Amino acid sequence: MLNISGITVTYDTHEVLKDFSLRAEEGKVYGLMGLNGSGKTTLLKAICGVVPLEAGSIQFQNREITLKDIGYLETANNFYSKITGSEFLNIIKWKHPDFDIEKWNSIFELPLNDLIETYSSGMRKKLAAMGIFGLERPLLLLDEPFNNLDLETNTILYNVLNLLKKSGRIIILTSHILETLTGICDEIHYLNDKKIERIFFPDDYEEIQKSIIDKKLQSKIETVKQIIK
Repeated sequence: MLNISGITVTYDTHEVLKDFSLRAEEGKVYGLMGLNGSGKTTLLKAICGVVPLEAGSIQFQNREITLKDIGYLETANNFYSKITGSEFLNIIKWKHPDFDIEKWNSIFELPLNDLIETYSSGMRKKLAAMGIFGLERPLLLLDEPFNNLDLETNTILYNVLNLLKKSGRIIILTSHILETLTGICDEIHYLNDKKIERIFFPDDYEEIQKSIIDKKLQSKIETVKQIIK
């Protein structure tokens, strides 16, 4: 169980999250949605300890959370320069001998002997994902995991995440594409005004478009009509 209780996070003088709480159970996928700047990435960084808490607490399995609990896939994937994909994955294998690089790469099909700096953004995403999965952490934080991936890899990733869910992992992911969330999440949390405004469950997913997206869009489209004549 991941228990986020009443956290507040501030960048400089800008308060991003205030009195924010969330509980996540093993064997479930949780989606985070919201406008740019609503705090989705900030929340993931706060769980990792990258940004400090001004208030509240984050516990995992009834104790203080540590980096050893977490596999964090960032939106933009950065690597050491002048190393190959194989060298990067072998750093992980050194501490996790059961990490089967060959089998994982039979799925993602990367040129592991090439320098990572020659990879496309989608290839870097796949390499970073392989590394995260190789860590075998119980809590996975995935920031826009489907961005830059081709259609085939998106389908593979859906299957991987479903299997990880069945194995008891807690998975929290963000996306700006509604279909990527509704297709895999057990719950979707809508972030607004520094906290979770509403939680949607699978039976409610059809309401997301009408109750949040369409309502906001209609107001903005009316404004566009006033500007463009």
